[in-house]
Amino acid sequence: MSKEDNRDLISSQHLQVKKSWENPGVYAWGSNSGRVAAPDSDEEFIKTPRRIPFFDGVLLRDLKLDRNFAAAIDDKGDLLQWGTGYSKENRPPTHTLRGKNLTSLTISRDRIIALSAAGTVYSIPVSRAEQKMGPKPSNSWFPFWDASSSISYRTLTPHNLAWNERITTIAGGLEHVLLLTSKGRVFSAAAGSQDFPSKGQMGIPGLTWQTRPPGSYDQCHEIITLRGFEITSIAAGDYHSLVADREGRAFAFGDNSLGQLGFDCTPDSTFVDAPALLPIQKPYAGTSQVPRVTSVAAGGSTSFFTVDATEPASATNPSSAPRVSADTLSCGQGIWGQLGTGRWTHAQATPTRIPALSGLAAYDEARKRTVPIRLARLSVGSSHAAAVLDNTTHVAASARSSENDTNWGADVVFFGNNEFYQLGTGKRSNAAAPVYIRPLDAGAEREQGREGNRFQITPRKKVKVAGKSVEMEQRVECGRGVTAVYSGV
Repeated sequence: MSKEDNRDLISSQHLQVKKSWENPGVYAWGSNSGRVAAPDSDEEFIKTPRRIPFFDGVLLRDLKLDRNFAAAIDDKGDLLQWGTGYSKENRPPTHTLRGKNLTSLTISRDRIIALSAAGTVYSIPVSRAEQKMGPKPSNSWFPFWDASSSISYRTLTPHNLAWNERITTIAGGLEHVLLLTSKGRVFSAAAGSQDFPSKGQMGIPGLTWQTRPPGSYDQCHEIITLRGFEITSIAAGDYHSLVADREGRAFAFGDNSLGQLGFDCTPDSTFVDAPALLPIQKPYAGTSQVPRVTSVAAGGSTSFFTVDATEPASATNPSSAPRVSADTLSCGQGIWGQLGTGRWTHAQATPTRIPALSGLAAYDEARKRTVPIRLARLSVGSSHAAAVLDNTTHVAASARSSENDTNWGADVVFFGNNEFYQLGTGKRSNAAAPVYIRPLDAGAEREQGREGNRFQITPRKKVKVAGKSVEMEQRVECGRGVTAVYSGV
């Protein structure tokens, strides 16, 4: 038996890491009513992770999923679309917008919002018919030279960007999108074609369809009340928005009918149309811990906050290092367990710790001390979520190391609604607390005579794919009733 065979035999995690490098691609599961999880199948549900053959050997920059359509950016920066919302005739993923060097995307009810490496934001109709029939902007810099785009799209461009300031991050809901600039400023714009945002999620007091300024309906508006705060993290649910600044403060605005903004909702005011400071210290009342928000995430009617809660050095031992607890808090709708707290809560207005994702720690051999385990990434769908832990990983096993030196990845857990089998457990029961699922490549596990191991996600590593050296990692993406894991660059 070779070293590598021995590693595969003794470690499921090593085998998973190895397979993810040898066979990059996309696994998807959940609702298939719009032929998103399995474009070549008419099955209503995909109950466990299944590869989409089109993406075998393909690396992606980003991927977003709805029940009826999906969009991805390949490693060249071109846009791919599939699902019945795009076209009922075209089943395989199809290239649509090319040559823009796209880096990330978000989706609204009927449009795709994509960000390029240069900071340009594109708004593209989901429907193939609309792409063909709508106005197509010119791609030419020269007059009298007909070089129109092959599909219809719009650009969302703030008019008062400073010199060398550009859009770096986007986050969107069903009707709106947030744009974060390199200077820490935040803009908002309408992101759908059907309804103008009406629940305060734009962060512009008094802005409605009737009061909007002259110009295009999807023009960008700077959220003036956030000036002076260097925003570093943005997130959007269906109808609400979250931002966090460099100092660890969080602000929320938009729909609050289910407490998703983090404070009580009153019957006569179900939304807030200007950023409101979140009282993040409330869950830590009565303790000496000082909380600081490090990132925000949102989806559907649910909000999440990652928090570093620091306990100062004790008075009896001033030289001791401050202790930090890395916590994850949630609020909003939790009727399907999507708050992750272990409870089924219709509406929760106070951010509450998720026990399974808070206060975790591990001993760091390099630093010779215990360090907190934070979240590496939190992907939130409309009613379920997946959390990737930033636990210690190892991807340096080689021909020169011991035959018992195995690779292992990061832990990933899922929770929330499972109506469409989107949690990947193979069962339909919801999960109010984070759960593990089985490895994506069940066939490889059976070949080794193994059952019952859990899926671990492969961290970033430089490897060879099709003869090229690339830095890649696995990423999990939760959408509207559907989930995917893809090989990301």
